[in-house]
Amino acid sequence: MKLVLRILKWVLIALLLLVAGVAVWIGPQAYSALYPSHEHDRSPPAVPASFPHPAVLVFSKTNGFRHDEAIAAGNVMFREFADKQGLSVYETENGAVFTPELLSRFQAVVWSNASGDMLSADQRAALRSWIENGGGFVAIHAAGDSSHEFWGWYTAEVIGAKFVGHSLWPHLAQATVRVEGNNHPAMAGLPATWIREDEWYSFDHSVRANKGFRVLATLDEATYERGGPGSAKLTMGKDHPVIWSHCLAKGRVLYSALGHTGESYTEPPFRLLIANAISWAMQRKPCDPARGE
Repeated sequence: MKLVLRILKWVLIALLLLVAGVAVWIGPQAYSALYPSHEHDRSPPAVPASFPHPAVLVFSKTNGFRHDEAIAAGNVMFREFADKQGLSVYETENGAVFTPELLSRFQAVVWSNASGDMLSADQRAALRSWIENGGGFVAIHAAGDSSHEFWGWYTAEVIGAKFVGHSLWPHLAQATVRVEGNNHPAMAGLPATWIREDEWYSFDHSVRANKGFRVLATLDEATYERGGPGSAKLTMGKDHPVIWSHCLAKGRVLYSALGHTGESYTEPPFRLLIANAISWAMQRKPCDPARGE
């Protein structure tokens, strides 16, 4: 019996070492997803005392899976927006930026592929209060994945649906996005039919069922493959939202499930979507709950 237990012990250790080794071999992104951090920043960054308005905070901290290429390409895109549109853009991965005083310097916050348990209880409370009192929030791709589910308010009230998985076989697939909210300011100028490649997210339900949520674009599931183990749960049917908006108390929220690849941030329609979304999020007029805008 003792021999059997010893063998089982060493088999278990070998399996754990194998999993850790595979994670390291396939990269730090996968390692951070398997072994997420729960450390929270305590010392705030040196945010300038004032910015030329409008000012946008771009936050891309990753205590979960890290989309390196997307985050880097996104930062380039945001700097280009700043130059061309007269925005002040402040980029940080320091969660201690979320204080009432520092947030008061910004008109919009973008979570650019931010993932995991990034914020302390006080930092979460500061962001929640800022949004509910009129802040504009834009969330991109991993900002809506399952790594945020420990924060129930964020998953239920900000994103509005639970992530259940993404395309695997193939991982990146070309598919058709159908824009239905073309009269929403965030979708102005986008084509009615948009063919592009991405990692396609699926959720536990369509946010169309959520009161006050407005679906702005859906994924045509007939245009891409969802093969491999567990693919059945990725099927949402004819109503598979990938971009949506809503009012959250006095604030505005827009989520785009698009944005996995670095190439996305050089793609003209995607750049237009994010630029429009930020402009919409910064509006000071009251958000209309009936229209989700």
